[in-house]
Amino acid sequence: MTKQISELFIRFFLNAADEHGTSVEHGTENIKDYIMHHVKDEVVYGLHVGSFDISITKHVLMLWIAAAILIVVLLVVLQSKSIVPKGPANFIEAIVVFLKESIIDPNLGEESSRYAPYLLTAFFFIISCNLLGLVPMGATATSNISVTATLAASTLFIVQLSNIRKNGLKGYIKSFIPPGLPKLMIPLIFLIEVLGMMTKHFALAIRLFANMLAGHLVIFTILGIIFIFKNIFISPFPILGAVFVSLLEVLIALIQAYIFTLLSAVFIGMNLKSHH
Repeated sequence: MTKQISELFIRFFLNAADEHGTSVEHGTENIKDYIMHHVKDEVVYGLHVGSFDISITKHVLMLWIAAAILIVVLLVVLQSKSIVPKGPANFIEAIVVFLKESIIDPNLGEESSRYAPYLLTAFFFIISCNLLGLVPMGATATSNISVTATLAASTLFIVQLSNIRKNGLKGYIKSFIPPGLPKLMIPLIFLIEVLGMMTKHFALAIRLFANMLAGHLVIFTILGIIFIFKNIFISPFPILGAVFVSLLEVLIALIQAYIFTLLSAVFIGMNLKSHH
């Protein structure tokens, strides 16, 4: 299901090219097929258990590589016994302190230490996946809706858990019902509040997915100009444009990881404070 959703978004972004008549033949493929080939997920190793397809794809492989990199780097950092960290340990600590002071503490207050591990893990994992997509022969796992939906679902679970822990089950249910509401309106408002909560986390998944996917679409679309004009003198300009967008993608990778972490902290903080 998520694979079809991802391809639907990709085709939606690319349909504009056909509408303006810019789709041209590239060997046996047109530009749209060329871009789709480089952006969509592909099976690396097919694997089925009964009727279940658990094939290893490029994005799954990138998720494993990102997790392995984080485990290795953090183990190396934790081995530092110096009171004043140096090198990689100092770099990681600077990022952690920045996130704690700018995101975690302002939104979570006294509860910051309880939820900091999840927020920091989400940040480093997302930024690792984003940056791996810029490596030659790599792929951006966060340009897959199933990955971002899982990350958003994790935040949703933490948000509900934090609300129940803070306010109890009764208080958790009451948080969806504003005080002083007529009884006849309670079912409708309760449904609206639940849908609003789900919409926020759905937007959290779509925001990360769409931004990372759009960047790669732009890069390969610019490169596709070479095949449209089929002129060697035109090629330097698309290449320079693709390089510029790739450098911009590094900034976007950092910003999107920061925004996801910020919004996750805001959602958790709002639920910790909500008690009707």
